[in-house]
Amino acid sequence: MAGDILARILEVKRAEIEALKRRYTAGELEALAQAADAPRGFVAALRARVDAGDAGVIAEIKRASPSKGLIRADFDPAWLARQYAAGGAACLSVLTDEQFFQGHNAFLIQARSACALPVIRKDFLIDEAQIVEARAIGADCVLLIAAALAPDRLKALYGCARSWGMDVLVEVHDLAELEAVAALQLGDGWLLGVNNRNLRTFETRLETTLDLLERMPGGVDVVTESGIASRDDVRRMRAAGVHRFLVGERLMRQDLPSAALRELLG
Repeated sequence: MAGDILARILEVKRAEIEALKRRYTAGELEALAQAADAPRGFVAALRARVDAGDAGVIAEIKRASPSKGLIRADFDPAWLARQYAAGGAACLSVLTDEQFFQGHNAFLIQARSACALPVIRKDFLIDEAQIVEARAIGADCVLLIAAALAPDRLKALYGCARSWGMDVLVEVHDLAELEAVAALQLGDGWLLGVNNRNLRTFETRLETTLDLLERMPGGVDVVTESGIASRDDVRRMRAAGVHRFLVGERLMRQDLPSAALRELLG
């Protein structure tokens, strides 16, 4: 999304955070998080697939986007979760942003209840209260977007998520963001996602991931995001040593996402 769209989203998020803090005290929100089911192990689920020689797919449940509008009219998060599990996904990603992606916290709850896969809350998280809320609704992992966070804030939110037992997907779009994240020297329980979609032009190029590979910090698990549309794309990435994929729109538009995912994985 263009920088001005990101700025608009973050402005809305700040208002949502204020509303969240009016709705719950910190103690009330933490009590809800403590009562949630234990985290399922997002990073471990992907690693198990890759260690077995397979691709690790994070299959995304996304109703709409600012750039594409409505993606799927017959939207049933529980059914989609079961489809993805049957198709071979290792994990799920659920959009919870309401205003820009037509998501909802309830969609994550429904998807996670429908299968045994770990789930990431896909949203624009900029405050600790949102991290605690993610655990309260059952998230096993959270997304932190480098373009939306100063490095010290990203590290603080990473620490908050880890303190609640959640894993973290840190998303970068270019070399400058990658270098800033690498300099943080984050500990365990995180993945480095490379979004192949240019934030300014919306152009999607798989080369974004491929060009950054040689600059990756050692030992980090890399996830390629956006633009994975065919079995050849998966093979190309795996030949370069990338075995973790976040795939959304390609699957969301299919009548049977399970069959589409099996086809993608070959």
